[in-house]
Amino acid sequence: MDIITNTYEYLRQGGQVMIPLILTSLWMWFLIGERLIYFRRMNRGNLSLRETVEMLSDKPLPGTSNGLINRVVAGFLKERTGNSKLDRGILELSAMRERSLIRRYLSVIAVLAAVSPLFGLLGTVTGMITTFDVITLFGTGNAKAMAGGISEALITTQSGLLVAIPGLFMSAFLVRRADSLENRLDELVMTLKRNI
Repeated sequence: MDIITNTYEYLRQGGQVMIPLILTSLWMWFLIGERLIYFRRMNRGNLSLRETVEMLSDKPLPGTSNGLINRVVAGFLKERTGNSKLDRGILELSAMRERSLIRRYLSVIAVLAAVSPLFGLLGTVTGMITTFDVITLFGTGNAKAMAGGISEALITTQSGLLVAIPGLFMSAFLVRRADSLENRLDELVMTLKRNI
């Protein structure tokens, strides 16, 4: 119970800027979680390239089509016509659909991570304004009242950085995962095009 009380008090001392900062953090971490689950699913249970080429001979896809390679091949096999030129276009279309899903939300995560320190800076400004208002009313003799504004300034700055730093690391990590998936997708498309 003491942790909850301390956390509430910390957030209260940060002022109103803590509300959008918390919402930004929650939104960012929700999207990060969604992307981690997606990338994990796309890396599981994929066929090898050799097995994928064998699927072109009208064999049904074994089991689930959760992995990236399996999804692209399943989409291609469902729509293929038998005309190699047209089938290459269908393969590209199937890969393009998956490619758009790979990068989904990555720019939003990066923006949310970048905005967090700006909310912290806004809190710094509002905290300093509060401090100067106290100085205007009471002079420099009321240290306790001045401390509230300074505390607000420091807490929001710290909170903005605490949200932004791990968010930027996760954003970079997710971009690397997306790059890796796209490279595998390109390799798959090249291999299948040679065998259509």
